[in-house]
Amino acid sequence: MPQEKIAILGLGYVGLPVALAFARQYDVVAYDINPSRVAALRAGRDSTGEAEPEALRASRATFTSEITDLRGCSVFIITVPTPIDDARNPDLSAVEGACRLIAGIVQPGSMVILESTVYPGVTEEICGPLIEKESGLVVGRDFNLGYSPERINPGDREHRLETVTKVVAADHPASLERIAGLYGSIVTAGVHRAPSIKAAELAKVIENTQRDLNIALMNEVALICERMGLATRDVLAAARTKWNFLPFTPGLVGGHCIGVDPYYLTAKAEALGYHPEVILAGRRINSRMGQVVADKLLALLEAAGIERVGARVGILGLTFKENVPDLRNSRVADIVGALRAQGLSLHLHDALADPAEAAVAMGQAPDSLSTLKNLDALVLAVPHEAYITEGSAGLSARTRPGGVIVDIRAVLDRAAIPRDRCYWSL
Repeated sequence: MPQEKIAILGLGYVGLPVALAFARQYDVVAYDINPSRVAALRAGRDSTGEAEPEALRASRATFTSEITDLRGCSVFIITVPTPIDDARNPDLSAVEGACRLIAGIVQPGSMVILESTVYPGVTEEICGPLIEKESGLVVGRDFNLGYSPERINPGDREHRLETVTKVVAADHPASLERIAGLYGSIVTAGVHRAPSIKAAELAKVIENTQRDLNIALMNEVALICERMGLATRDVLAAARTKWNFLPFTPGLVGGHCIGVDPYYLTAKAEALGYHPEVILAGRRINSRMGQVVADKLLALLEAAGIERVGARVGILGLTFKENVPDLRNSRVADIVGALRAQGLSLHLHDALADPAEAAVAMGQAPDSLSTLKNLDALVLAVPHEAYITEGSAGLSARTRPGGVIVDIRAVLDRAAIPRDRCYWSL
């Protein structure tokens, strides 16, 4: 295959690993619209925690926020965010912005590949025409389109870009082989050639939709167990002894993928005249779990004879999942908002999140960990490793005798919790 010069647009959780992987074999220009992000990467600092400083400093990738540096590239890979708006409709503004940037520099023979999660049709019905309009080039004749959905799991050191099969799709058989060759050169797990771009786009959104629904089922089971006086973890431990039981657990569902992608699928379905029922039902369950946890904590405080107004409640973990610093769409904010509205005195901490970003996301600045002591209640919202290493007894010691411990993900050892504490988990 010809030597390609690859441009990566967007250097977040997806784009940065892609850029570093390709830079081991290709000339790579890694672009991000945020100059501060680029400056940090040049200095060997990655706020996402996905890349080690040594890997950044050793990389041959050119990090830039100047779009003119992408001139001469033959492959453009778009890895920008695809969130939802306040009405839970797909927000494609970042994708459209990236396409406009590409349109000003794309040349005949170029390949444009979208990795961002989108609903079926975005690559060919939005990206292609937009680049055509802005560049004067014709898709399929002057440049080609491809889609290769990202499968990076933040904080996961086992399932990495290189170790997970890469789905690829393109608008022409020759283009498909070109993309397959590119990704096949960096992904040791191999590539899967999807028969169409729309098929690959849909495959991605149902991956996360399936996970969302499985967690919703476990959350609903947890609500039922609560009413039956059963510990959900005991029930699931028994169920997992069957070979084909899927080991999902209840919890908060946030972040930039699982809590968002189902809305991309439902938006497309509704545009086609079909109203999804199961998918939206699962979303409704998962979206209200923060309020469920807050309501339960208030009930436990009342049962313990603790006045809710002014009660000192510590919340450990503010990000959307454990062992990552990402605060996007964190459902811990739902718990914080619900408890604050009831007059509780909240003390927040996160072992990984940027304090300034956490203050914006949660509506108040986080505290130092040393101040979370003699609490009326402690909520282990996100089980970062830093908290787990403290142990059940250590975390319990942060509460006063008679206090409440809420362990959302049921990761603590119940036997190590003092008998004079009230313990609850989903």
